[in-house]
Amino acid sequence: MDSDNHFNMDHDTDCVTETERRDCIIPKELDGMRLDAMLSTLFPEKTRSFWQNRIEEGNVSLDGKPVTKAGKKGKAGQQVTAALPAAVPIDVLPENIPLEILYEDEDLIVVNKPKGMVVHPAPGHDSGTLVNALLYHCAGSLSGINGMLRPGIVHRIDQNTTGSLVAAKNDTAHESLALQFKDHSITRSYRAILHGNITQDCFTVDAPIGRHPQDRKKMAVLSDGRGTSRHAVTHVRVLERFRQFTYVECVLETGRTHQIRVHMSHIGHPVLGDDVYGPKKSPFRLEGQTLHAMVLGFQHPRSGAYMEFTAPLPDYFLRLLRILKDT
Repeated sequence: MDSDNHFNMDHDTDCVTETERRDCIIPKELDGMRLDAMLSTLFPEKTRSFWQNRIEEGNVSLDGKPVTKAGKKGKAGQQVTAALPAAVPIDVLPENIPLEILYEDEDLIVVNKPKGMVVHPAPGHDSGTLVNALLYHCAGSLSGINGMLRPGIVHRIDQNTTGSLVAAKNDTAHESLALQFKDHSITRSYRAILHGNITQDCFTVDAPIGRHPQDRKKMAVLSDGRGTSRHAVTHVRVLERFRQFTYVECVLETGRTHQIRVHMSHIGHPVLGDDVYGPKKSPFRLEGQTLHAMVLGFQHPRSGAYMEFTAPLPDYFLRLLRILKDT
């Protein structure tokens, strides 16, 4: 929270209500800033795109007058008021799907997501998701801040990426965790097997990532900073070298969509099994990329204590490492 108390957060932490709103007096340091950027700065638990939608829908006002253009600039001393949407009942059924739980308390749950599991429902994946499993396991005790179809989900990892993932059980925990993800204070360490033999022991990939200009389903490094590219940094450490592959640790400084997969492809060493950013065919029978979210660390939303969790490598990953050692 802002120690200068520039804003109020009037809401019930158990659910979003029709009367929930955000109010603040624009501080001097944000004078002249675009309204969408200003709101995401003042209320970082919500994304800039979230605030853009609220503005365009007529749910944000300056000094009591509705604003519908996200690019409108606010002035220091003006009052900005934003109405938040009511919670939408989700049409997702709880499913008794086994979960490997790494940690759980009244505020959050950390799980080791298996390969092939989608995090939240989407077209073509309306059941069997992590959300279905969490709804059953947590018996309705999940945050609702992400709205329809995404209860409790603070972040996600790809369907065929395995490993550590945290979900929030209440909105207070969700807001705290979301802020930590936003300011990149979360510890996220992955293990991956890459094509090729990397000679450097340690290196950093610092290259902006945005939506692919031709294929909207993919991300890409946009080195000229055009479009919607965002700053992206991945630190890489070689753990073991094989004849045609390299086993590495990737530590995320930022967390962009498909970041590791895009960065590794960009440097000419795509993740083994990644048929989107790498070769279409793999010498091994793999379903998706060999990428595992091993370590996840954060400050607990209630106690403030730093907590770190390690998800063991899945069996398929261990078997593949043994095969590579023997070839």
